[in-house]
Amino acid sequence: MPHMTAFARNQWYVVAHSHEVGRELLGRTVLGEPLVLYRAEDDGRPVVLHDRCVHRRYPLSASGLDGDRIVCGYHGFTYDRTGACVYVPGQRRVPRTARVASYPVAEQDALVWVWIGDPARADPGSIPRAPHLDSPGWVTVGGMESVDADYGLLVDNLLDLSHETYLHGGHIGTPEVAETPITTEVDEGAGVVRVSRHMDDAECPPFYARSTGIGGRITRWQDIEYHAPCLYLLHSRIAPVGVVPGPDGSDPHGFHTEITYAVTPSAEGRVYDFWMVSRDWATDDAEVGEFLRSSNRAVVLQDVDALNLLQRTLGTERTGYQELSINIDTGGLAARRILARLVEEGGKPVEEVR
Repeated sequence: MPHMTAFARNQWYVVAHSHEVGRELLGRTVLGEPLVLYRAEDDGRPVVLHDRCVHRRYPLSASGLDGDRIVCGYHGFTYDRTGACVYVPGQRRVPRTARVASYPVAEQDALVWVWIGDPARADPGSIPRAPHLDSPGWVTVGGMESVDADYGLLVDNLLDLSHETYLHGGHIGTPEVAETPITTEVDEGAGVVRVSRHMDDAECPPFYARSTGIGGRITRWQDIEYHAPCLYLLHSRIAPVGVVPGPDGSDPHGFHTEITYAVTPSAEGRVYDFWMVSRDWATDDAEVGEFLRSSNRAVVLQDVDALNLLQRTLGTERTGYQELSINIDTGGLAARRILARLVEEGGKPVEEVR
């Protein structure tokens, strides 16, 4: 059997972009749990319930809404937003056990988060922030792709950007990405890994050359924050060679782009890759937005193909095979340790365990 990264259940995970949740029922699977989502009619808040009718396990996501109640499309069992069954066909008495699970849900920074573990431990205040996703002055494009691979492979992929040189040439990869050493900082207690790569004199990849108009050589900064288990932030900066931010933080000749990924395990060997590209420049230029959207999706699909292929190789190695890791894997290895600890400790960060 290929190795699979275990799930930390007592954690928040992104289940949808905010714009995906409306009055049409939406089905998703998180940590192996089938979920149905919709937005309540009275207050507009997202609702997340277990996506199986208690009667014959019919998917509620394939059913319909009557106000804020889901009416099962098979036999009409009807559930309110708490998951309680309020009507069964052919009888007045509703069985006491007729209820589907409802899950804690929070909406923050244009993302809908769900908590699959112990509801008593669901603190929305612990959700990491990505304020650029819906702050004034910022514009975001994004999407979501499903990957048929262990979610740990996607975490590895995002924390080692040297693969851009080889997998994403023609989009975001240049020789300097692989050649430039990284610095890594790990906050085990907070469950955060930071990986930085600063390139003083680099080729400008098409992703930035075509969207910003910068030509020639650039300085390029990639500063990663991974908040285990779900949120990944890449603070990206490019500018003409020699241009650095002023002591007050001003950077009139630089372009700052926030690249956000939410890594949500769907089931064993399957992961949702939510991706977003945010900018505070050329915010009124729809052509730039479409170029960034289509280009980043092409990059994501290259990752999807690579990870799907890699997943199929797991478990096929010869007896005695040992995985080799090098300096560029420091961040990914730290993330693996943190994920393992979150699982062992019931999903609670180390500093909260007494």
